[in-house]
Amino acid sequence: MNEKLPELREKANRLPLLPGVYIMKDARGEVIYVGKAKALKNRVSSYFRGEHLPKVAAMADKVDDFDVIVVSTEFEALVLENSLIKRHKPYYNILLKDDKGYPYIRLDDKSEYPTFSLTNRYAKDGARYFGPFGGRSVTKDIIDTVSKALLLPSCARKFPRDIGKARPCLNYHMGTCAGWCMAGHTAEEYRAAMEQAALILSGKTKELTEELTEKMLAASDELKFELAASYRDRIRAVEGLGNRQRVISAVYADTDAVGFHRGAKSCFSVLHFVGGDLAAKDFELMDEPLEDDGEALSGLIRQYYAQRGAWPKFILLPAEAEDAEALSRLFTEQAGHKVSVETPKRGDRLRLVESAVTNAREEAERAATGAQKTLKTLEWLQRTLDLPDMPERIEAFDVSNLGSEGIVAAMTVFVHGRPLKRDYRKFRMKDLDGPDDYASMREAVGRRFRRLLEGDLKFCEVPDLLLIDGGSVHAAAARDTLRELGLELPVFGMVKDDKHRTRALASPDGAEIGISGSPAVFAFIGTIQEETHRFAIEYQRSLRTAKLHSALDDIKGVGDKRRAELLKYFGTIRAIKAASLEELQKAVPKNTAQAVYEHYHAKEKED
Repeated sequence: MNEKLPELREKANRLPLLPGVYIMKDARGEVIYVGKAKALKNRVSSYFRGEHLPKVAAMADKVDDFDVIVVSTEFEALVLENSLIKRHKPYYNILLKDDKGYPYIRLDDKSEYPTFSLTNRYAKDGARYFGPFGGRSVTKDIIDTVSKALLLPSCARKFPRDIGKARPCLNYHMGTCAGWCMAGHTAEEYRAAMEQAALILSGKTKELTEELTEKMLAASDELKFELAASYRDRIRAVEGLGNRQRVISAVYADTDAVGFHRGAKSCFSVLHFVGGDLAAKDFELMDEPLEDDGEALSGLIRQYYAQRGAWPKFILLPAEAEDAEALSRLFTEQAGHKVSVETPKRGDRLRLVESAVTNAREEAERAATGAQKTLKTLEWLQRTLDLPDMPERIEAFDVSNLGSEGIVAAMTVFVHGRPLKRDYRKFRMKDLDGPDDYASMREAVGRRFRRLLEGDLKFCEVPDLLLIDGGSVHAAAARDTLRELGLELPVFGMVKDDKHRTRALASPDGAEIGISGSPAVFAFIGTIQEETHRFAIEYQRSLRTAKLHSALDDIKGVGDKRRAELLKYFGTIRAIKAASLEELQKAVPKNTAQAVYEHYHAKEKED
């Protein structure tokens, strides 16, 4: 029970009946919720009286104070609320998980041989951007489809560097690439092909088909029949994009139908329609939202389109949003064209919304079934490990080392059985003289929980269970470190079998609890162990690669290719340093070998 409830209620009752934005803060002064209201007094005071949904009650219980900003109109409140949520990212606002935005396809026109790449941000850097699109896998599929249709390269070769240096790859022999790595093609021809691809990505397939048809006919008139045939094949490929082209055109959707389902799991879904045809689908699962359906939808679609950066002509909602008019105005200003936010009551548009709602319900129910299985697994862990609370938040640690210069530790986080990657942490060991897994584990655990005790918001969550990669000794090292900090948390080691699979959990006192008898638990703990190990190894490799690259980058004449050749042949920098000139010449050309040898033996020559 919030002890400050009477004070907060009295303060809320003194607010005016005017539109504005309210900002809820906790005892540390952190913003935990931002909302808007037509009448501030009515809206804010409602949080401090009566019963609420669990999430609302949890938020209200943490409110220590609040501020309000009075504005002239509901539209101004809407714009201000948007800005404050974006700035503070309050914990109790409904926040879509992916804050990276939707992917764009970038075309760098400045390059002699421009290429397509994926990016999550539009930048004013002189390049051309197409999108945004529904997701990275869809966007990669789009690039692949367009590249195959126009016989563009999709391999890792660099142009013009690799032209004529090797045989064409398999793509050429399969007929999906024109063989741009072969001598005979010009940069102008390459750029022309990329411009044709740009027309497709811009939704101008008709214009491209007309252009290719003109070139085909001209080539035929000039009796260049092979060239005419190649244009013919390209026309067929472009026309054959079919449904995939509708996906490519999803950014130009004229209607988005929004679905929303509230249950054990809630789901927000958006169906994108182009000319009446379904082009793409997005959805996101979430916990039960804070507001009622209308207010939840208002907050969700504002976040969704702000992240997406593109707006259709019509946004169809399954429930009335009291600020629909203000939303239409906001989106129209942001989009640069008329955007209508509506709640259809009959006809074809209502059927589109019903379809979106059905999709949302099915995704939510599917997730709820998975959640039930996860719940049983967590209940088993609580019961079997004798935990005081259900392990809703599990943190796992693993150490990876390649000698004293490359000892790292990784921490992964699983919440409600699912990885929470934004809370993953990496630790590079600072206080060790040499490889020591136990000391490394003590340092990593100590640094994580000292940050907690210091009030670091990035480490403020307290886990219900710690899992340590290794046996009881590793678990004891973590437990002892916690006790030194004045903390008592459940700690268990993950014991592996001969096939590197977690076969049991071990307490710090040496007791083992077998998990192979429960397939769901065995799979769950195995997933945690593998994910933590993967994260640690990736961090280790990234540091090693950076070190290796930096060690060779200063040598004139050693680029990516020669660096790779040297490392493949010798394995380590130490071996490269110790190699004779004759040995180096076995791995790379004589001039490169000479440069590498002189770089590492210059001091000897001076002496």
